[in-house]
Amino acid sequence: MAERATPILEVRDLNVYYGQSHALQGVNLTLNHGVLSVVGRNGMGKTTLCKAIMGLEPVSSGSISFAGQSLAGMGPSEIARAGIGYVPQGRRLWPSLTVDEHLKLVSRENGAWTIERIYSTFPRLAERKSNGGGQLSGGEQQMLAISRALLLNPKLLVMDEPTEGLAPVIVDQLTDMLIRLGQQGEIDVLVIEQNIGVATTVSERVAIMVNGRINRVMDAGQLAADRDLQQALLGVGRHAHDEVPDTSAVRSEADTSRATPQSGPRKIYISNPKVPTRWTPSVPVKVIESSARTVTEVGQTRVRDAIEPLSARALGVGTRVLVAGTMDTKGPELRHVRDILKEQGLNVQMVDLSTSGKPSGAEIPPHAVAAFHPRGTSGVFTGDRGTAVAGMTEAFTRWIASQTNVAGIISAGGSGGTALATPAMRALPVGVPKVMISTVASGQVEQYVGPSDIMMLHSVADVQGINSITREVLGNGANALAGMVRARMAQKAGSRADKPAIGLTMFGVTTPAVQQVTAALESDFDCLVFHATGVGGRSMEKLMDSGMLTAIIDLTTTEVCDMLAGGVFAATEDRFGASIRAGLPYIGACGALDMVNFGARETVPEKYRDRLFYEHNPHVTLMRTTPEENTKIGRWIGERLNEMTGPVRFFLPEGGVSLLDAPGQAFHDPAADKALFKALEDTVRQTSVRQLVRLPFNINDPEFAAAVVAAFRGFFSTHFDRAAGA
Repeated sequence: MAERATPILEVRDLNVYYGQSHALQGVNLTLNHGVLSVVGRNGMGKTTLCKAIMGLEPVSSGSISFAGQSLAGMGPSEIARAGIGYVPQGRRLWPSLTVDEHLKLVSRENGAWTIERIYSTFPRLAERKSNGGGQLSGGEQQMLAISRALLLNPKLLVMDEPTEGLAPVIVDQLTDMLIRLGQQGEIDVLVIEQNIGVATTVSERVAIMVNGRINRVMDAGQLAADRDLQQALLGVGRHAHDEVPDTSAVRSEADTSRATPQSGPRKIYISNPKVPTRWTPSVPVKVIESSARTVTEVGQTRVRDAIEPLSARALGVGTRVLVAGTMDTKGPELRHVRDILKEQGLNVQMVDLSTSGKPSGAEIPPHAVAAFHPRGTSGVFTGDRGTAVAGMTEAFTRWIASQTNVAGIISAGGSGGTALATPAMRALPVGVPKVMISTVASGQVEQYVGPSDIMMLHSVADVQGINSITREVLGNGANALAGMVRARMAQKAGSRADKPAIGLTMFGVTTPAVQQVTAALESDFDCLVFHATGVGGRSMEKLMDSGMLTAIIDLTTTEVCDMLAGGVFAATEDRFGASIRAGLPYIGACGALDMVNFGARETVPEKYRDRLFYEHNPHVTLMRTTPEENTKIGRWIGERLNEMTGPVRFFLPEGGVSLLDAPGQAFHDPAADKALFKALEDTVRQTSVRQLVRLPFNINDPEFAAAVVAAFRGFFSTHFDRAAGA
């Protein structure tokens, strides 16, 4: 989303004192839009910053601007009325007032946030609406404090330690809510948070506060993926008095006199990965190598690495690589992949999809993913393995759809792990590298790949332990992903296709039509042709959903025949859905609606034995559709065309819908075509922008192609040029 010209919050050279103590020392911070996290150890000035923004602490010097308006001299109530909501540390509720009374005190009319919406967002509060503030649990109190601020319908929400002292399941719920707030775009949020996992999940950028100053603002994925960097910057696992390295400082003579340390990732080897006894044999070198862990030096090079991927994000390329899988059963294998990716200098996050409830060391633990299930974590951790895995599959797909900074994803597993990871991979846009190392990759993989571009790599041996085979295969998969990710990040804006991409559907019996249209357009457009074999149509529509196609010329809609009659090249019920969702101009035709596709002749269902067939080859048998079937097909397509909001031109070739439907050919049946056209005309609600176009030509005639090209160019010169100038 584009940043606003005027930031919603801008803090410049802010200084605040507590007596002689200099709490805020020239703080500079800008929030343009969305969610920004501020992290830091205790006593760094985070709460003081919140209070200064809300007018609760006097400012010695500097400025605070809200949507371009200075807050200087304004009191807390004036700042709240101006549009800033505040969720203070410690909740600050009235013990004697009920939940409902708390909400009614601040509820405003005609706002987007109402009491009903609050109860819908936090069902637990609806259950406890008659309970006093002092009778609520810590998590319920925090929900109420947030709800109270939301009911003011602010433009900016300032939250001070919202997850402090809460149970993990409540933290997950609040994290999910913050993610949704950022996605909805109604309210911008400044989150003060010590929980690194929460801070980096809800925000793409994180400001780090050290000793009353903003030390740096960096990519959230970079911070989340590197525990060593967290330790250096935030003191995680260290004494609070340890100083944070100042990367801008000049090295001392002692430092410069030493050999230049290795920059970037390095490996630490443990000679005895397991605690030895007197009977323990020597540890093989391969075991030591596979047990090594990768760390990253913190310094000027590391900071540059944190900044460089931002250019990739500006091009729409993510900067986080995800290693996903069930760490309770595939932990060593997934960590092996993780370490190889880190050696390549990539920002890596582990996503644990385990449902066993065992402790997880992943950056994204199972509960954080499970919270995205429609029923929350209860929809995943059911106690039954089958329903738990199904629940985690749905939750992971929803979680991945909410992520905006994914550079690539890799997983490894058997049939269960493959079925768990690949639906989420399919939810990512085409072009984002996806690697699935699987025991089932040498068989039929359509159910896993679908219309996506998942790279399936056969594991050869079972993904169970690091051995001579899995070490090689897992390494190949990790390095393949690293190469793809690096290549995408290195792309320059000018290296991308200059011509707008359009999708066209083709079958053997509509090839001349598509070739003529492509020849007429390819000088100005990047023409991508999709074979209408079921998955072909789905692939084209996935590209449209991913924003990678400017328009669709859908001349071959035959997949609908197979869907309704039980053929082998069937569409799904979502056929035409991408055009409906996109709201862009759509051009279609009745291409190959005269046939249903089956395999070899003996595979045709018994109920169709007396029909008219054409053997395309020994493995493909075509069945001519009847007037009754065409009526059903026409009605189904017509209803989908009615759902489109953009301009529609759907062509009806009276001279035949395929090469086989031309006069004198095997499938020529004017009565069946007439039934198809009539059903479409009876169903489609024609308007000035949604029209059926009858032409007295076969679909493969040059005149038909010319009419399609003229309609498309007319759409492009009006709709798209107008959109470009908007």
